[in-house]
Amino acid sequence: MIEKTKKRILISLVFAGLIYLGFTVYGDFERLVEAFSAFPWYIYPLLLVLSSVNYIFRFVKWDYYLRIVGVTISKGDSFGIFMSGLIMSITPGKFGEVLKAYLVKQIDGTPISKTTPIIFVERITDFLSLILITLLGAFLFDYGRGIISAVGLFFVVVIILISNRGWALEVLNQLHKIRLIQKLSDPIQNAYESSYQLLRPLPLFYMTGISLFSWIFECLGYYIILINFNLDISIIWASFAYGFATIVGAITMMPGGLGVTEGSLTFLAMDVGASKEVAVAATFIIRAVTLWFAVLVGVIAVSVYQRKIGKEIE
Repeated sequence: MIEKTKKRILISLVFAGLIYLGFTVYGDFERLVEAFSAFPWYIYPLLLVLSSVNYIFRFVKWDYYLRIVGVTISKGDSFGIFMSGLIMSITPGKFGEVLKAYLVKQIDGTPISKTTPIIFVERITDFLSLILITLLGAFLFDYGRGIISAVGLFFVVVIILISNRGWALEVLNQLHKIRLIQKLSDPIQNAYESSYQLLRPLPLFYMTGISLFSWIFECLGYYIILINFNLDISIIWASFAYGFATIVGAITMMPGGLGVTEGSLTFLAMDVGASKEVAVAATFIIRAVTLWFAVLVGVIAVSVYQRKIGKEIE
């Protein structure tokens, strides 16, 4: 499984390279170099720290969800698995993080169908928190209200449907009657039971709050980048722009939102007065300290963690 993951990452890197090459040409290479030269790189470690804080709070959410579905692996294993999952940040919607469910199974034998819903619910709480972050900006700046509202409505409907146990069980009973699905009856039932537990009101409320808090750190990072390019913007605008670009990139299901997220960030920065080269430079920097830093952390975590269960995950 790890070997397949490496191949997918290489493909994504090639794809990313082509996209960034296009943005470099668009931003004018020489002017882009000038923009990078003017940036105070001594704040780069601070940006990495802000992203790291995001990961820590997301780990808290992951570990909490493991307890809800009855997985009792050690904190060390839980942390190692979570960090390893960051390697899949460049998969569509980050759903490649199902790798975490696979690694949990290697540790204590928990069926993948029982823990995979955690990845799904993590994405739901991420989307809900990003919608909360962008909603104010969407109305203040009169931009993207339709997209944000539609995405929010979609996830609210999903939560309602899963939480309606009577309706959901009836649907599952009908599905179990289909011959092609009968062999998957137990995994589907496990997945639903986990989803139902994870989306109960209190866990949903608490973990959406954790997600909201964690994403604010990356929004703050984007704000710091922009003001250090001497752009006169507020943290509300920076949070809106970063959250909106992240949502749009995710719903397109491009690996890591590649191309779409970068394009949205660049366009929005130019819309508030950034020059083309500054907008591209700011986009490259924020993606380096968020998406690509996450992938790097994931690669390191997988390499370290593989020493423990290496032969089982080749």
